[in-house]
Amino acid sequence: MNRAVVLVICFTLLSALVVTVVGAVLSQSELEQQAKNQVSTIAQLLAGDIDDKLARRLDTLSHVAASFTMDETALIGRASVLVRQQTALQHLFDGLYLIDEDGNILAEHPESYALTGFNVSHRDYFQNASQRLTPVISEPYVSIYQDQPAVMIAAPIFDHRQKFIGVIGGALLLSGENFMEAVANLRIGETGYLGVATRSGITLAHGRTGQVMVPVRVENPVLKDAMEGFEGTRQTRNGDGVRTIMSVQQMDQVPWFVAAVWPAREAFAPITRMTDAFLWTLLGVVGVVTPIALWRFRRLMAPLQVLGQQINERHLGVRTVPVDVTGGREIQQVAEIFNTVMDERDEVLVSLAEREAFFRSLTQSAPIGIVQTDVLGRIDFVNPAFENIIGRPTSDLQHTYLINGVFEADRDAVLSGWKQSLRNKEVFRGRFRIPSQGERDLIWGDVMTSVIETPDKTLGSITVIRDVSRELEVEEALREEQQRAENILGVLQEGVLMVDIEGRIRFANQTACQFLGTEGDCAQQNFFDLVEIWSDDKLLTHNEFLTGGDIDSLYATLKNRNDGRYDIDLTVLHVRQGRYNERMVFVIRDDSERRRQEERLSWEATHDSLTHLLNRRAFSASLLKCQGEITEPAARSVLMLIDLDHFKPVNDEGGHLLGDDLLKRLADLFKDTVRQSDTVARLGGDEFGIILPMCGLERAEALAERIRERVEELRIEQDGRSFGVTASIGLTELVPGDRGPREVISRADEGSYTAKSRGRNAVVVVPAPS
Repeated sequence: MNRAVVLVICFTLLSALVVTVVGAVLSQSELEQQAKNQVSTIAQLLAGDIDDKLARRLDTLSHVAASFTMDETALIGRASVLVRQQTALQHLFDGLYLIDEDGNILAEHPESYALTGFNVSHRDYFQNASQRLTPVISEPYVSIYQDQPAVMIAAPIFDHRQKFIGVIGGALLLSGENFMEAVANLRIGETGYLGVATRSGITLAHGRTGQVMVPVRVENPVLKDAMEGFEGTRQTRNGDGVRTIMSVQQMDQVPWFVAAVWPAREAFAPITRMTDAFLWTLLGVVGVVTPIALWRFRRLMAPLQVLGQQINERHLGVRTVPVDVTGGREIQQVAEIFNTVMDERDEVLVSLAEREAFFRSLTQSAPIGIVQTDVLGRIDFVNPAFENIIGRPTSDLQHTYLINGVFEADRDAVLSGWKQSLRNKEVFRGRFRIPSQGERDLIWGDVMTSVIETPDKTLGSITVIRDVSRELEVEEALREEQQRAENILGVLQEGVLMVDIEGRIRFANQTACQFLGTEGDCAQQNFFDLVEIWSDDKLLTHNEFLTGGDIDSLYATLKNRNDGRYDIDLTVLHVRQGRYNERMVFVIRDDSERRRQEERLSWEATHDSLTHLLNRRAFSASLLKCQGEITEPAARSVLMLIDLDHFKPVNDEGGHLLGDDLLKRLADLFKDTVRQSDTVARLGGDEFGIILPMCGLERAEALAERIRERVEELRIEQDGRSFGVTASIGLTELVPGDRGPREVISRADEGSYTAKSRGRNAVVVVPAPS
């Protein structure tokens, strides 16, 4: 009993500990997610705030640059006045500079920096602003003034004729009193901090070390991924090896990113305190409850000893009355169950004497033949069913030897099997012929014979006989039908095979074995070891076929172990699904010809039948896809439309066959001239289109000139005459502002029409709208 109490207490304590640990793990997981969300929110807010401040400064600087519309001489003469007037910019930047087109600083604020007259043409921000002619935010650099790290926002200045005459720039010192310093001073909790860095790997602000213009620590995998464009929240370790939660947010205005870092120890401190308090409380409760539970349990279990003694006395026969004890409800239920079992045992002993008579009466109505013999094999008893089987009454069978009732030709085999069963102490089972005086002279009997014996002696045998003559006739008919079905399946063009639940082939026709790549019969081999079946680039496994439903028609690819590959139409049927003797029937049809026909129709739907180039519909789809992939790269995609000049005289004077030959040669010329990644199409008649992804207008114009020259050089001789054409070519760039293919094609069409109006055989570039 004491062990039971200890076991219950240990189980309770273990359960409480498991609940505590699981609760702590789940709480930590939830707290970790909350901490990650908090750090991610702070990183997003800070990135958005810096983006807004940079955007406001960039817009303000661009607006001021646009207002300096004057000639270069006026800009140089009024430089100091113009800089002193920009009060708003002076508040937004740590330094303000007006620079001429050669990179010389004309004026500055504050003037205490003493940088007027210095040349900054070698600086990246000046080169980018003067070459791109757009406002830029520079990479961090070391400024001339006291070698302080800074970031420059620069905007180009144009005169009245939109000629570049200079740059106005605003410098933000990374160690100055501005919003970048505020970033380094922000904290998450007590020890969390924030940082800003460029994707090129330069630190702009660091809340833990305060360092700027130092390389980013690429040993940290999160920072390394952030330099490649990663956004998200992960656990990592900082430079001191402390485990932290880090969230990275990329910025929109510049290729910078913000990193928010919170030490995990501080983030998870509440759950650690709660777990410790719960464990101490649990130990205190167990220390108080254990003695009380032990005392109470021993009192409840005391009646069990009395019950055990009474049960032992009743079992030995010393006690004749039912057991009777006091105690809890469960103990009383045990006593009642024991009394009930003992009463039932007495009733069973009383009924044993009646069972032999019951057996005799039961065999009289049994539907199968039953025969009882003595130890010498002589018949003592037969039931009416056995009399009907052999067509003889009990009086003729009494005391005759049972073996004499076996057909003489089968008798030796039956005796041998009976002796073998006796030696092995098994039930004899056999199927043999029996002479009969009934409807049949000779019947087939399915027989089972067992010895009747007690521990002391053998009493005889009991034999059960069932007439299976009709069943055998049906089985023979079924075998004939199966052979007929196999003959039919053998000549089918489809492969038909049946496998069991383990994948072993139970039947397969010759066509199926050819698909499997086996020589001769493939039965008894494992179907899934011989072939792989792929559908939609996925390998279908044995388990998927077994647990799935019937498949009516599945287009798939079959690969056998001899590297044979077939496009097939597969049908799968389940027989007795879910049972131990389940079978799967696979019907395999060769689908190669239909798929080749589909591929041919698909090709004809997207290609021009004469030149084998893409047709207008496929060209429009390619153009639409190219527009959807525009991301403002260094080199834009270009559309080229080619309209042939003087093609109608070639058709009229040389004939349509000559015109078709010329079009095919031109198609080959276009494909040989452009890159493999470019798209060439015949849009109809004598009009062609070419899409040049990421080509750039300058290269596209040179390519168009080369195409124009080669078209002009192409000549075809017929009947002593020379035929040829020229090309009017229109070019235009694909820009993000285009609303669809029609707008781009219209611009390129305008170029080809302009070329024709200028005398044909020319290349005209139509610029995209700004």
